[in-house]
Amino acid sequence: MIVSWNWLKDYVALDAAPAEVAERLMMAGLNLESIELHGDDQAIDLEVTSNRPDCLGHIGVAREASVLFNKPLTIPPAAVTSNGQPVEQATSVAIECLDLCPRYVARVIRGVKIGPSPKWLRDRLEAVGIASINNVVDVTNYCLMESGQPFHAFDFDKLRGGRIVVRRPKAGEKIQAIDHNEYSLTPDMCVICDAERPVAVAGVMGGAATEISSSTKNILIEVADFSSMSIRATARKLNLHSPSSYRFERGVDSNQMDWASRRCCELIQQVAGGELLEGAIWAGEPPVAQHPAVSLRPNQFRRILGIDVPTDESHRILTALGLKSTGDQADGARQYLPPSWRRDLSREADLIEEVARIHGYDKIPEDVFVPLSLSQKTLTERVLDRLRDTLTAAGFFETITLSFVSGELAELIPSDNSKLSVDHSSRRQENTLRQSLIPSLLVVRRDNERHGNFNAKLFETASVYLAARPGDPTAEPRCLSFVTGGSFVEAKGVVETLVRRINPQSVVTVRPSDQPHFVPGRGAEVLLNGQSLGWLGELSRDVTDKLDLRDSVIAAELDLATLEASPNLVPTFAELPRYPSISRDLNFVLDETITWDALSEVVRAAAGPSLDALTFGSQYRGQQIPANKKSYVLTVSFRAADRTLTSDEVDAAVKSVIEACSAKLSAALR
Repeated sequence: MIVSWNWLKDYVALDAAPAEVAERLMMAGLNLESIELHGDDQAIDLEVTSNRPDCLGHIGVAREASVLFNKPLTIPPAAVTSNGQPVEQATSVAIECLDLCPRYVARVIRGVKIGPSPKWLRDRLEAVGIASINNVVDVTNYCLMESGQPFHAFDFDKLRGGRIVVRRPKAGEKIQAIDHNEYSLTPDMCVICDAERPVAVAGVMGGAATEISSSTKNILIEVADFSSMSIRATARKLNLHSPSSYRFERGVDSNQMDWASRRCCELIQQVAGGELLEGAIWAGEPPVAQHPAVSLRPNQFRRILGIDVPTDESHRILTALGLKSTGDQADGARQYLPPSWRRDLSREADLIEEVARIHGYDKIPEDVFVPLSLSQKTLTERVLDRLRDTLTAAGFFETITLSFVSGELAELIPSDNSKLSVDHSSRRQENTLRQSLIPSLLVVRRDNERHGNFNAKLFETASVYLAARPGDPTAEPRCLSFVTGGSFVEAKGVVETLVRRINPQSVVTVRPSDQPHFVPGRGAEVLLNGQSLGWLGELSRDVTDKLDLRDSVIAAELDLATLEASPNLVPTFAELPRYPSISRDLNFVLDETITWDALSEVVRAAAGPSLDALTFGSQYRGQQIPANKKSYVLTVSFRAADRTLTSDEVDAAVKSVIEACSAKLSAALR
């Protein structure tokens, strides 16, 4: 942000030297890049951090200087004289994409005279590095650098239909911008159109078809609020960046839009004449409501900064910065309402930082004592760390996705709970709170497939949102979900490993589930010590095809509260065995309905105390197996702690296993 010294003094009467002002601004958070002479003016180049878009205009920097030097701030009143017909009779504004453009203000001036700008205006723009074009365009650039709010002026007579439509581009639409390059538009962008065609890339650059020229007589002044994410994505996709897009990417103050519009019209009438039509067209939503109040406790200055700041001094600083006090609380804290241009002030620590930088970091002694206290991780944090470490070691990558999904994604995993949606302009496309993490993970897996990574193993830990009574802890359960391209058995092994890492004594079992999002016969409910933990299964092609996934996907979703219910995170050590184990392979033919869990339960009960391990080998269905039957291959290992088992002892245990499986499961050795 380049600041003109002469321009800055229009808003605050500074008697200090430019170098001193720049130094104070730098100590307050606006880093000084350089100071250069421009005739009788000086240009101060400041680096503005992304959380301070209010300082991307001279008024914002002047506000900082007025507080630092305790000088009054003077803001132009933006008084306009309108004596034409009501503007609603001349034009209209329709917004068809409130998520991309929640607000739009339009004013019309007739009978302007396009020509060179007066010297004072040219000098101001030259000092901040902007070339003069003509008086109307120069005013829009001047007001941009004054307020930080971008503007655009259209040749009103070149707007077909005499109206403005804010919408997404249609397939194949293109626009020639004022840089005389042609750009292809995509449906995720936002464009300003007349009745027939795009006339500007919203928030980025105007179009050549309606730019101000020497023949322009009537103009329409645009002041808008565009989605920061949309402008950033559009500017990057088109490789088209401008001072306007830079500011929209960081956010503008919607409460300033009407003042900014009046200020621009006021200056245009001064330098180009013309008749301002009565009123303004405000389309879309009203300005953003007041930000929530923030409490400030005086004793927190000592805890965070190591020094005490007098209450009167902190109150003076905060009110000078535009915050409003709403009174004291019983605990001595005082509540402040941040101004509309300071969206970055949301916590007590933010207010303390504001006081510290204005009060002066140099007033904090180098050897100041700041009390420190050790913080320990909560049980939940330690459990999550253990789960993340386990999944990462298994080759999974953690993702962080939005809690909002589209209505189509929300239906991928059916739920008995009604969906929760928000009605807000910024969430028109993805406005449903997710009830499962799986759809979001599937989108990430699809994106990986499109970039050639077909083996992405992904997981996420986050809350899902169910329709329940306010305050009900089941309304926002926390889940651990993962997707992988492996087999069901491998995924089940991952679940078992996760559980053992939290509590080695826990028992995981699965029972078949016929949920519609599973491939028939490949879905299961997961139980932890007999209590429902979640589900696991191979997703049906009906689910994966909706996202154009190439490969089959195994997914699991587990309830974190159930996992945390009985943790045992203390590492234990078992003495290494001194004697060898003896293994036997068994191949049972069973009914199709018998699960591995049922078989393993019978085997463990019958094998006796010398059973060391039971391992699943394979499952087979084929020509040599009767209809409605299947074959399980398993390995049983036996070991004694005090001696080497004899072959007869192992044979007896194996015989007991075979007899038990035959009696209880009608299983036969193959």
